[in-house]
Amino acid sequence: MLKFVSDREIYTEVICKLVPSSTKMLWIATADLKDMYVEKQSLSGKKMIPFLQVLSNLLDTGVEVRLIHAKEPGPAFRQDFDKYPALWKNLERVLCPRVHFKCIIADGKTAYFGSANFTGAGMGAKSDGRRNFENGILTDRPELIEPLSAQFDNVWSGILCKKCGRRKFCTDCPVDK
Repeated sequence: MLKFVSDREIYTEVICKLVPSSTKMLWIATADLKDMYVEKQSLSGKKMIPFLQVLSNLLDTGVEVRLIHAKEPGPAFRQDFDKYPALWKNLERVLCPRVHFKCIIADGKTAYFGSANFTGAGMGAKSDGRRNFENGILTDRPELIEPLSAQFDNVWSGILCKKCGRRKFCTDCPVDK
């Protein structure tokens, strides 16, 4: 599969389908990170829940979740974050001010990469008049997922830290740990 996705499709295909279907690992990289709410089907119909609850549920089932982001999220994100103990205990996170690539890799088999930051407006979770114009690729092709995973892993493991020139601004540099 190699599928172009834009605007609301990013939300429906990536956030609502791909992410919750992860069974082993979920890697997320983004420059900007904000609180985002998503639709969840329940017996009483649709309701909106924090995306952080989705991540917490994945962590509770044993999915490894890694998050790389370039700057600290806002107060609404931190407030929702504090509601989910699984996030405090099990979410693996690295803050890297150089990260500007955006991707979501699920189980090493399916990935989204594109222009959208991990925000409601970027991921298409907002209403028509409040969404960004974004696009990306949703794929299960190994020839695309392997270099994307390698880039993520190079940042995650600190391979790029020594030559980045921003280490003094990077509180999470893996090389220093």
